[in-house]
Amino acid sequence: MTELRADCERCFGLCCVVPAFARSSDFAIDKPARTPCRNLGEDFHCGIHTQLRDRGFRGCTVYDCFGAGQQVAQVTFGGRSWRDAPETAELMFDVFPVVRELHELLWYLTEALDLRVPPALRGQLAEAKGDIEKLTAGPPEELARLDVGPRWRTVSGLLDQASEHARARTKSRKSKRGADLIGKNLAKADLRGVDLRGAYLIGADLTHADLRLADLIGADLRGADLGGADLTDALFLTQAQVDAAKGDAGTVLPPALTRPSHWA
Repeated sequence: MTELRADCERCFGLCCVVPAFARSSDFAIDKPARTPCRNLGEDFHCGIHTQLRDRGFRGCTVYDCFGAGQQVAQVTFGGRSWRDAPETAELMFDVFPVVRELHELLWYLTEALDLRVPPALRGQLAEAKGDIEKLTAGPPEELARLDVGPRWRTVSGLLDQASEHARARTKSRKSKRGADLIGKNLAKADLRGVDLRGAYLIGADLTHADLRLADLIGADLRGADLGGADLTDALFLTQAQVDAAKGDAGTVLPPALTRPSHWA
């Protein structure tokens, strides 16, 4: 999934320009949308990248563009930056969030295609992935007008089916979809195969929990303690979710994800 990982060296700092920041525990300043962050250098590098958490920009450390930054910068706009070609800025800023959503869908579809699913479903997943890849390669004017909503609905249904087939291997297939589990003590809990899609796990104690084959699409793991937890083949877990949680040397992550530098 290398093309779906952020490569900041090939981007134009789009995640530091396009979104709006509100002063909070995650951001030290207010920043209007489509305005460069004060920490963004002329070279499109963050001037405090190694100190973001210490300087009050924790939100920046848990953001993931799924590789949309370099796609928009190098493919959609052919390597022309919004600084060198100011006339492209507004269109580029319109396109970036659209491509980010498409790349997030590609992340999930790529993972789903690695699961054990029936041939017919595999064909549907591959077709959906191919269609979205074609969209990401489209001209900027078309991307800016694209409504990603229908694609989300189609892909979500396919991912549901893939999840069901994958989790069928476990003894328990309970659903905690969208559940309020904020601050819950789930230490050592057996959550194998549990549907935790969209669950609120903010600040939950998941130390030494077994989350193998648990469906974690959209689960809010901010501040959740994953120390010693087993997420070996947790379904649809993203780097941003991992970065937002706490963990330690005993936390086992899926091979596609990286242990955050701020973990113990």
